[in-house]
Formats: sequence, C-alpha cells, structure tokens
Amino acid sequence: MKQTLFIISLVSSMLMACSQTEKPTLAMNNTDSLIFEHNYADVNGLKMYYETYKPADHADKGIPLLLIHGGGSTIQSTFEKVIPLFAKNRPVIAVEMQAHGRTSDRGADLTFEQDADDIATLLNTLKINKADFFGFSNGGTTTLQIAIRHPEIVNKIVLGSALARRSGVPEWFWGFMENASLENMPVQLQEAYLKVAPDPKGLQIMHDRDAKRMVNFKDIPDEQLKSIGVPTLIIIGDKDVITLEHALELHRLIKNSELAIIPGGHGEYIGEVTTLKPDLKEHELIVPLIEKFLNKTE
Repeated sequence: MKQTLFIISLVSSMLMACSQTEKPTLAMNNTDSLIFEHNYADVNGLKMYYETYKPADHADKGIPLLLIHGGGSTIQSTFEKVIPLFAKNRPVIAVEMQAHGRTSDRGADLTFEQDADDIATLLNTLKINKADFFGFSNGGTTTLQIAIRHPEIVNKIVLGSALARRSGVPEWFWGFMENASLENMPVQLQEAYLKVAPDPKGLQIMHDRDAKRMVNFKDIPDEQLKSIGVPTLIIIGDKDVITLEHALELHRLIKNSELAIIPGGHGEYIGEVTTLKPDLKEHELIVPLIEKFLNKTE
C-alpha cells in the first residue's frame, strides 16, 4: 500500500584502514556502545573496503543495514553523522565503491549495474543472505539496481535523493557534469578522500570516473522500476538537486513505496559533509523516520 509522507513542509556536493580487522568498542553516550570492525574483501577484481558496526548488547541480531555513499564520497563524508544512530539498534555495514576512499580501482569505467553486482558479491563473501539497503545520491541509484538485479538479497530499500532518469534533475546539471573539473569538486569531499585513500593520485581518477558515469547516464526503464516489489522508502529534500516531480514519479512506479519530502538540500537530512552546519542537532537528522520504516512489519 502506498503512503506519502510530507514532513513539515550531486551534484550540489560534487581512518586510513589497515588490512587487518580491528574490533574496538566505541562509546556512545553513557550507556550504549558499538563493536566496530573494518576490513577488505576481494570483490570482482577490487579490494573493497567495508566497515561494520554492531550494538554491543545484541551484536549478531537483526537484519543488517548496508549503507552506500554518494558520488565522489567516502563512508564518513556521507554517513558519519548517522552511523552511530543506526547502529544503536541494528548491525550496520558501510562500503566504499570502486575508486572511492580506500577501495581500489579496477581500471574500468564505473556503472551502477557493476556497483550493484559488487555489493551482491560482498554480501555473499560475508555470508549474509539478506539485508536492508540505504543508498544516498549515486548510492541510491546503485540501490535501485540492487533491487532490480539481485532482489533475493533485499529486504527493504531506502532511496536518498536517488536518480533514475535524466529528466530527474534540471537541465543545467548535465552541462555542469560535461565541464566538471577537480577544481570545482567541493573541498570537503576532496579532503575526505585524501584523509583515507592510500594514494592521493586516486582523487583525480575517482573524480573523472564519477563525472564520466554521470555524463553517460542512461534512464532506468519503467518496466525495471515497476519490477521492484520490496518495501521502499523514497526520501528527497525540498531544495534537492533531484526534482520533486522525479521523486513522485518513482513513488508511482514502485508499487510498495512511501515518499518523504524533507526540508533542506541534497543530503542535509543525513548530515552529508558538504551540508554541515555548526549548530547541527541530532534531532534534525531523519534516522527516526528511517528506523520506523525498517522496523515496520507488513
């Protein structure tokens, strides 16, 4: 059953890890704690970096939530503010995709379909049969492809400012992408990459691969979107680079979907690094809304 939620109311954003797994406990507030691990997995020719967070009191219970970052981003630049909040109540897996952050490049162009296949391979390697997925921006488009190509591993999906067709952004966006340069990439994203990447020269590679993928962006056919049968939460900011009309169209095409329109810009609702304000408060993030959706029983 469809439900539309109107809540009061990129490319705006264009722990160096070792290869051994660590298991520190991260303090949260005064009573909560998380078990944190990070590692690499061999995935379709990549050394894919991933992190896991689990509530210390029930570390192995519940369906994991897998987080997929946006273009030009790392785990931390997209999700740092919300990971501790999600991980209080469920296992969380966060990944870095090809050429992003600590994950290697395979010497081939990026595609959303390949990203989806890489995620499916990672979960198979980790012996995880089914997960919930939250993808932001480009990660949202990858999440759509996961639901289309690998529905057997999907429990629910959350699409944060996801793009499925070229008409879903203003026309100026495509001209901007055709002329994209590293100099125009937001400084916060450049700094986030350089903070964790093993080779700073990879920044240019990541930028160029992301820009080329967007220049060559192809619409996802309506038939494929209509084939998505899992519960879906579509989230968009009322000042997002993705148009409200596009979010509404996704809502119409994905039969078992809900739509939430949130005040703010592209990623502001999760504290994405280019949107951060000094006075950000935890209650401004949309984690409770997503938690309610994930916890809902059909």
